[in-house]
Amino acid sequence: MTQPMPNSVAETAALLAKGGYLPSDSLAASVFLALKLQRPLLLEGEAGVGKTEVAKVLAAVLGRPLVRLQCYEGLDLSSAAYEWNYSRQLLHIRASEAAGDVSTASLERDLYSESYLLKRPLLQALELSAEGKAPILLIDELDRADEPFEAFLLEVLADYQITIPELGTVRAAEPPITVLTSNRTREVHDAVRRRCFYCWIDYPSAAREADILRLKLPNAPAALTAEIVGFVQSIRAMDLYKSPGIAETINWAQALTSLDCVALDLESVNSTLGTLLKYQDDIARIQGSEAARLLEQVKSRAREAAFAAEA
Repeated sequence: MTQPMPNSVAETAALLAKGGYLPSDSLAASVFLALKLQRPLLLEGEAGVGKTEVAKVLAAVLGRPLVRLQCYEGLDLSSAAYEWNYSRQLLHIRASEAAGDVSTASLERDLYSESYLLKRPLLQALELSAEGKAPILLIDELDRADEPFEAFLLEVLADYQITIPELGTVRAAEPPITVLTSNRTREVHDAVRRRCFYCWIDYPSAAREADILRLKLPNAPAALTAEIVGFVQSIRAMDLYKSPGIAETINWAQALTSLDCVALDLESVNSTLGTLLKYQDDIARIQGSEAARLLEQVKSRAREAAFAAEA
């Protein structure tokens, strides 16, 4: 069941939190404005910081279908919007010829009917909107697509309509709630940016990361949660090939709690680093003596914080 839109930034933040997502103030404001003013929202940031999750949570808390277009190099109109089912059309032609029904007009009318149309994500989103069921349209990792696809996307974002020459134009009665994401492997064109509200999602602060872990893993030991956050924050300050995002932090915390860890120790860190870091060079750099050094720093800070709290 579709839920009403939030009426303020605070309500937006509470709505996202209800779906298990703790937004920053700037993200909550950007989401609220995108919803209120019916404008696309462009989210940029490193992989794993929670860009895609925003669209998934919005779909869940607003009770709307999620339509996802995963971008990649070579993405074109036929994969993003629609294409004709040529194999079925060919079978229909052969069947008509075998039955002696070769009327050109009727054959063409049958071949280009909706039953032979393969509807891709963009068309699906517009059709749902035309039916009064405006979905969440997630255009994920736009930076992976080629620039010609961005030019086509501009037309869609401008008018929220797609023209199919054989059938006519499909228009959205209400614009879908559109979320675009980019990992910034290349710059998204300025024309696309101008049509969107923009928000950069950064790695969370230690306090917010701890809040996220408590939300996602409420049964995890408090000491373990604090040490995980301290360890991850220390790693992000290093020059790694790929720093862990919040998604990796959550995965690591899940792995450690599944192993019944109540606090970090060198053995558990070394054996589970592959859950946190995704490149062997990074794992090799941290594993062993460096992990021991970081772990001692984390535990030392925890002891100092406990001493200060008692004082």
